Amino acid sequence: MKSEIKKEPHKKIGKEEIEKALEILHKYKSGKANLESRVIENEQWFKLRHFEQMRGYSGDDDPASAWLFNSIANKHADAMDSFPEVVCLPREKSDTESANALSQILPVIFERNEFEKTYSDAWWQKLKAGTACYGIFWNSRKNGGIGDIEIKQIDILNLFWESGVRDIENSRNLFHTELFDNDYLLSLYPELEGKLKTPTIEVSRYIYDDAVDTSEKSVVIDWYYKVNNGSYDTLHYCKFCNSVILYSTENDENAKQKGLYEHGRYPFVFDPLFIEEGTPSGFGYVDIMKNTQKQIDVLGAAIMSNAKMAAAVRYFINSSGSVNEEEFADWSNNFVHVEGSNLGEDSLRQIRIAPISEIYMAVLNNKIDELKETSGNRDFSQGSTSGGVTAASAIAALQEAGGKLTRDMIRGAYRAFTKLNELCIELVRQFYDEPRCFRIIGQGGSEDYISYSNKGLRAENQGSAFGIMLGSRLPIFDIKVSSQKASPFSKLSQNELALQLYTNGIFNPAMKEQAVIAVEMMDFEGKAEVLAKIAAQETLKDVQI
Repeated sequence: MKSEIKKEPHKKIGKEEIEKALEILHKYKSGKANLESRVIENEQWFKLRHFEQMRGYSGDDDPASAWLFNSIANKHADAMDSFPEVVCLPREKSDTESANALSQILPVIFERNEFEKTYSDAWWQKLKAGTACYGIFWNSRKNGGIGDIEIKQIDILNLFWESGVRDIENSRNLFHTELFDNDYLLSLYPELEGKLKTPTIEVSRYIYDDAVDTSEKSVVIDWYYKVNNGSYDTLHYCKFCNSVILYSTENDENAKQKGLYEHGRYPFVFDPLFIEEGTPSGFGYVDIMKNTQKQIDVLGAAIMSNAKMAAAVRYFINSSGSVNEEEFADWSNNFVHVEGSNLGEDSLRQIRIAPISEIYMAVLNNKIDELKETSGNRDFSQGSTSGGVTAASAIAALQEAGGKLTRDMIRGAYRAFTKLNELCIELVRQFYDEPRCFRIIGQGGSEDYISYSNKGLRAENQGSAFGIMLGSRLPIFDIKVSSQKASPFSKLSQNELALQLYTNGIFNPAMKEQAVIAVEMMDFEGKAEVLAKIAAQETLKDVQI
């Protein structure tokens, strides 16, 4: 992997390095121009402002139907119905206690960061722009200066990476930009006095409905980069504004050896919807549906125009006729004066508009069906029925089959959530030196309080054997993600399954062997608990005898 910035190990960051970093940032921004343009345009389509994006259309009316919006809203609802929860599993038996504790405190850390809202915001971005992005950092100012983990949704317009890489970890540099008020920056960094009038970079912005004034704001750049130290890469970090260095790990005596984070990875997690080669970002449902949505709206506008013309009553008036036009146009007049003795049919004739052919309505409906098909947002997935299907089992089967696209989409989000939890564990390992208290809510609503530090996560010395030092062992954990919130349909299916198992005698202790065989052949949530209860009922029967 080639390095774009060559410097001696632990060389302090100065003006020359910042200038080189800005050159790289501008190059990254140029390589990302098409993506930024598409993301901004997709936002307009989502807000039903897409007639502004339809080049070459010059219709008088801009009726924007919400088929595209409805599809995206349903996808978002599906995602929130399957909000993830995590279980931490040890790779070695000696780490079981730490894994159980992490399984309890990780949800609390995410809850303290209001992750449900972050997850929702990221899903909107994923469906519209094609990529959700999370940032997971250590914020030393949280909890009154004690510091804690911070999880944020990152706008992809503010993130810049090397063009052509598929994984951001392969990008030699990564930049994140954010606008701050000048007076706030001056309160934190007095060295910026008089240096905030000449911005070094312009950041792309969405088209807002409100007037957004950025004249009194400045762009702060977070520059992440990796320095190779032989067997591993060290992640370093520099924050600067208008070429003024605000902080640098290589300038910090306490951080120049280990870098920003010991895990050595960028603190950003990408979650693309539909992948594209050569980039960590993807494309979303707006990109798939907007052409069909455009055809629907253009055809709909033509049909509406025809309907308006047909509904408006207009007349031909012979110029040689004797009808008083002003009195005829005034429908409150009971009398209309005419001149002369003859009032022929040619003096006044209604203009007839030919009704639009039904074939055009059929084309419009076919386009609507096309949009539903391509987005996987059929009627059954929304709870509606069609085609004469009324049986509950048939509806359930169609909903289950129609949800395969949603399940595949959510699995991708779970993979990103797994990476988030892995980075969270690494931050706990690095920064939780002092015990912290967590309130744990049990399944029955009971409350428990546990104190946890990184003592069980640090590297352990393995001692020696036969005069050979065995080195140290770092506890490693596997992350298993499942759905925390089942949809009402899933709950109904689980309830019906429980009734069927009971009706067929599965919970009859006398049928233990048959019940175990039947349940083991099945696949459903909570299968292990059912098997455990079957075994417990048999034990209870033996005790009673």
